[in-house]
Amino acid sequence: MKHTYIILLGLMIIASSCKEENRTEKVQELIAANDLKAIKELKTELTKEEKALATDIARLDSVISSKSANKGLPLISTLEVKEAKFLHYLELQGDVQTKQNVLVYPQMAGTIISISVTEGDKVSKGQVIARIDDAGMGNQLSQLKTQLALAKTTYERQKNLWDQEVGTEIQYLQAKANYEAQKEAVNQLQSTLDKYNVRAPFSGIVDKVFKETGTVVAPGPGSEIARVVNLSNMYVEVPVPETYIDNIKVGKRVNVYFPVLGDTITTKVRQTANFIDPANRTFNVEVAVANQSGRIKPNLTAKVQINDYTSENAILIPQSIISENAEGEQYVYLATQVDQNNVATASKKIIKTGKSQGDNIEVLSGIQAGQQVITEGARSVRDGQKIKILNN
Repeated sequence: MKHTYIILLGLMIIASSCKEENRTEKVQELIAANDLKAIKELKTELTKEEKALATDIARLDSVISSKSANKGLPLISTLEVKEAKFLHYLELQGDVQTKQNVLVYPQMAGTIISISVTEGDKVSKGQVIARIDDAGMGNQLSQLKTQLALAKTTYERQKNLWDQEVGTEIQYLQAKANYEAQKEAVNQLQSTLDKYNVRAPFSGIVDKVFKETGTVVAPGPGSEIARVVNLSNMYVEVPVPETYIDNIKVGKRVNVYFPVLGDTITTKVRQTANFIDPANRTFNVEVAVANQSGRIKPNLTAKVQINDYTSENAILIPQSIISENAEGEQYVYLATQVDQNNVATASKKIIKTGKSQGDNIEVLSGIQAGQQVITEGARSVRDGQKIKILNN
């Protein structure tokens, strides 16, 4: 294409040169012939050509002027301002906890005769973890049950006689009292014997077994048999500055990231404290943590992001394009009056900003959706300056 253009341009120059030589020869011939009429006609023809040529030259000058005016303009990129939902998060750090993390102690003194769980076992509430030697109380219970059976039979027979008006009332009442006393004695001994069974206080996982079969134990510190932890009811407790007391409510969205696990879960605020710690001016917030996989453990470090502010139709722009003047006012440049050649005018706008999240910041006033804010090249333009947009 370039070679064709050069050839055509050359042909046009040659043709123009030949035409000019012919015209010169014709003028000389007419002057030599002294033909006044022919001379006037040629002059009229040349005058028309001169006017047409002047018009073409003027058009070319206009284009050259236009191109020259755009040359050297600052080259910039713009971003169209749009409305978007904005979620701001307060970033804090805490540890995973569970309210069901207890050491299980025996209720009776004695020798451990069996331990029925190992570390990592799942247990249900009330499940027997270990048994303590009852020192013969089981045999006593068997004897009492035998006596109870006899007392029950005696009572039932005495009651049948009394219903038939046979025998005395005192015999019936003695049999009834003896039966109830024997039944209460059996219940009490059975309740005491059950305390020799060490049971899980709630459903969970056996985290640690401390004792072995044959160990002599007694109620109190030092005799803990196992630790049981409920990993399904976990939470993260974080201290929140008191300035956020009106923004952090139950039900607020929370992102919890566990650096060690490389995992993030989305949850909600479960509880907020009603007490401000005077030492650090904070209040505690509980964030529920689902733990279906069982990977999350008590005391695991967690990074918590609590949603403290939401705007459904926010104006967001990159923080890097904002400048500040001597009065402390923040401003950006807009690209306005954009023509068909993407030439525009830089317009300085004072803005008021709100909260930021990551690289973006919310603009509360000063610019509107649909406007073109200058991004690349914003630091090198002036108010009212002509600019050239590259990205349109």
